[in-house]
Amino acid sequence: MSQHSDQELVLQLQAGSLEALGDLYDRYRQTVYRTALAITGDPDIASDLLQDVFLRLHRFAARIDPQRPLEPWLYRMTANLAYTWLKRERRWLRPIEDLADWLAGSAMNATYAVVELRDDWARVQQAVSLLPLSQRVVVVLYYLNDLSLQEIAGILDVPVGTVKSRLHYGRQFIKKKLGLDSGSGSETVPEFKS
Repeated sequence: MSQHSDQELVLQLQAGSLEALGDLYDRYRQTVYRTALAITGDPDIASDLLQDVFLRLHRFAARIDPQRPLEPWLYRMTANLAYTWLKRERRWLRPIEDLADWLAGSAMNATYAVVELRDDWARVQQAVSLLPLSQRVVVVLYYLNDLSLQEIAGILDVPVGTVKSRLHYGRQFIKKKLGLDSGSGSETVPEFKS
């Protein structure tokens, strides 16, 4: 992988370097794919969206400001293309086995623990798949990609308060679907990242 900064690679891409595009692809392909997969739930569509994101990066390279970070642009493009695909196909997510494997990680050695963790993640993924798309994207960007509320607001071009609201209602819905909503209000909710 290239030792050049994103800024240098964007400038090279703007000058017509396909090698720079390849270096950016190598650097960000897992992030883009993982995000697309979490939103769409379809590995084939996530692969197609991965290709589309980088085709658009090449096509619109001249419009990208090399002084700004590239990663938010990639998240925005991935989310927008996933929105478009989901609206066009009118699909709900199906179980995401590849994402469950990734989330389970290689650190789990005990077979029983892996099976239990996969079952838990399958239930979480099913609940996430039932969220309205606007909440689903926020939940994916916040929990899977570990982005702050401000970063998500910038990517989606919405106020931070809107992101907080979507995250709040998304978490409430997931808790209810998982049977964790006791109605007592005494549950611990993860703190917002700044």
